[in-house]
Amino acid sequence: MWPTLVANKIFKKRLGSSNFIADYPSYKEPLLGIVDIDQNSKTILNDHKDSHKYKVFVSTWNVGGIAPDEDLNIDDLLETCNNSCDIYILGFQEIVPLKASNVLGSENNEISMKWNSIIREALNKKITHQRDKDAKKQELKNNFPNKKENPAKCCDAPHDFQCIISKQMVGLFISVWIRRDLCPFIRHPSVSCVGCGIMGCLGNKGSISVRFQLHETSFCFVCSHLASGGREGDEKHRNSNVAEIFSRTSFPRGPLLDLPRTILDHDHVILLGDLNYRISLPEETTRLLVEKRDWDSLLANDQLIMELMSGNMLRGWHEGAIKFAPTYKYCPNSDIYYGCCYHGKKAEKRRAPAWCDRIVWCGEGLKQLQYTTIESKLSDHRPVKAMFIAEVRVLPELMKNLQSLFLSERYEQIKTPFEVSTTEDFVNRKRSSFRL
Repeated sequence: MWPTLVANKIFKKRLGSSNFIADYPSYKEPLLGIVDIDQNSKTILNDHKDSHKYKVFVSTWNVGGIAPDEDLNIDDLLETCNNSCDIYILGFQEIVPLKASNVLGSENNEISMKWNSIIREALNKKITHQRDKDAKKQELKNNFPNKKENPAKCCDAPHDFQCIISKQMVGLFISVWIRRDLCPFIRHPSVSCVGCGIMGCLGNKGSISVRFQLHETSFCFVCSHLASGGREGDEKHRNSNVAEIFSRTSFPRGPLLDLPRTILDHDHVILLGDLNYRISLPEETTRLLVEKRDWDSLLANDQLIMELMSGNMLRGWHEGAIKFAPTYKYCPNSDIYYGCCYHGKKAEKRRAPAWCDRIVWCGEGLKQLQYTTIESKLSDHRPVKAMFIAEVRVLPELMKNLQSLFLSERYEQIKTPFEVSTTEDFVNRKRSSFRL
């Protein structure tokens, strides 16, 4: 079996753009045929553009091959105590150790499903709490029907979230969650995996790109793990990985051949991951500046910032201001950087601190609200997160009224026959949920 698996990976056999796990059926056709089929309707849409603004959460976390505990609390990462975002994109690297059996063998998705269970519980935790509050509120109303309730204490119930795309490639894993009420407006979800690790094609390094259309705007999120190395010139390998990812990633054009095909064809594009760019300074100088918390001097020599400003591959991309400590490399279960209190073998690499974990974006209509990290000690990397406001083109009022007339009936007709399994069911039964 191994020779076949390895041969497929070496010769870059594609798994298919719809080979992912989701809670929700894939709409390969629009909810209203006239939106995509009638050319006159397209003209109307272009002439009468409305837009909505949605809050998008994006995070990246290299977990160092450490499986999460069942009770791992990621509330700080997702900020579930605050107002919810509309879309959540969570990217991970090294969810399994990058050893030969994982790189060359068949995919073991038990860990990715475990992460999905943790994400589901965190995002929908407030739903349970709100239902408990509503039950108590109803009980009080039944017992004291004449008592007036203070309107200031009332609040809208939080949203329920559904997984629309979940995809793993060796240690890379990306999970996309959408408010349930927005799911009917998601169209053309697909994935594209690019391996550029061992022999230039295996998945220990590379990317998983996911795309979907929300209303009339296309999104593309690229979860990446680029070439490592802190020696002079290693940044060229990372630039080469980016070039490979951009050139080899492709998506289906759709039935009308009008959908974005490459990463950069999309309206909103966000690149996230362990990009592995380092600081072009001697190790001793880097450690001294880290100790002084002199972020400005360090960032002036950051390889990714230099690439964003004057490079060939990422010129014109944007990154928020970095006001947090380097995210790599920490001693296990510690706030101390590896090599500061050195107890390893003399020949072992010390690996200077660096901002390896990054989130950058391109495209008009994206505004970053937050760019920060949290102090989790699960691995030798710290998770990084960002929040954006994304402008989304929506149907004109006339079209929306037509859609609302048919939406609920159409939705029930599509949903009922499939009985889509959730990622939670997948974990319990240890078998694939709805395979798109």
